[in-house]
Amino acid sequence: MNKLSSKQLKAGMVVAKDIVTKQGQTIAKAGTVLNAQLIAKLSFYRIAEVFVEEKLPDVEDSAKEVDLVDAPEEPQPAEEPEPEPEEEKPEPPKPSGKRNETIAYSERLKATPEFQEFSINYSRNIAALKTSFKQIVDGEGDKIDMNGMLREAESLFSSRTSLDLFDMLHNMRTLDDATYAHSVNVALVARAIGKWLKMRRDDLNLLTIAGLLHDVGKIRIPEEILNKTGKLTDEEFAMIRRHPADGYSMLKKIPGIDRAVLDCAIQHHERFDGSGYPNHLPGEQIEDMAAIIAIADVYDAMTATRNYRAPKSAFQVIAAFENDGLHKYNPKFILTFLQNIANAYQNNRVILNDGTSARIIYINQSKLSRPMVQLDSGAVIDLSRQPDLEITKCL
Repeated sequence: MNKLSSKQLKAGMVVAKDIVTKQGQTIAKAGTVLNAQLIAKLSFYRIAEVFVEEKLPDVEDSAKEVDLVDAPEEPQPAEEPEPEPEEEKPEPPKPSGKRNETIAYSERLKATPEFQEFSINYSRNIAALKTSFKQIVDGEGDKIDMNGMLREAESLFSSRTSLDLFDMLHNMRTLDDATYAHSVNVALVARAIGKWLKMRRDDLNLLTIAGLLHDVGKIRIPEEILNKTGKLTDEEFAMIRRHPADGYSMLKKIPGIDRAVLDCAIQHHERFDGSGYPNHLPGEQIEDMAAIIAIADVYDAMTATRNYRAPKSAFQVIAAFENDGLHKYNPKFILTFLQNIANAYQNNRVILNDGTSARIIYINQSKLSRPMVQLDSGAVIDLSRQPDLEITKCL
């Protein structure tokens, strides 16, 4: 076992002792294989020295999943992604532009064992949710396996940092099974928010179930209306706006259903300033879990692929929340959500709308959607002072 300064660390070295910050936050466990991302993270946390093994791991060991501890959910310092295991394979060619770099990153991610496992579990969640929705519609809600639904959802969340989870979700985007995929995503995003808010485990589980079931009312809306690219007629718009009440009516028939699940179904389109629907409730009348589901619902909808537009990046969504007016959402929740989403991308590579690639080096707390970035050339740009530039893709 050797003790090295952070500047002496190289990709492929193996951590010999847990790496812990002065505040007691575990960054990486013993046995973690270092890579460039994790070394940069150590610098961010001002870790001066690290104990490493004397010998490098063999190929089999280095291909194992890196065992990082999910950091405590705090606005600062930012939560960073778990490093991917080092593999002995040639470096991919450097992309020549925005589209090529985005595709290359997505393809690399989807080729990892972690993503493939996530994809299998995700598909299993979709199938389970379809069965549950059908049981509810058929009046057989008493047959729903709530504990099974929760276990399946937790399998997607388990052992992942928030950035890892959001990264996986962004690369699972598909127009097929959109309602079910959206419900799974909202459940996971809401659970992440709940963790950031230090909610108790029982409440996290209830929030997850509420997220899974919040949109069950959409099952009564024809697919051609849900996926319509043109302007909705007044009748079609009214049908869509009925789905919270329809979902509530179906869910309340389930014996023993928790009141919070019903509230989330009927209130997830209510807004803190009273501008939402179906009942235009003011903030003090909106249940906390419903207010959290509302944020997760909007975030997932905006980052999803649609027939009529490409998905928005996390920073474009943050900008939309900022521009739309934070007064529409519970201030206890929306600020925590936006700060943690932005901070999660500290040191992450991004693509700007002019096609250039960069790395986020500083989050502007007064303008979360517009951080400072460093271009590949080394130049530093403060996006809060460059209104013509924005982040269109997070890599």
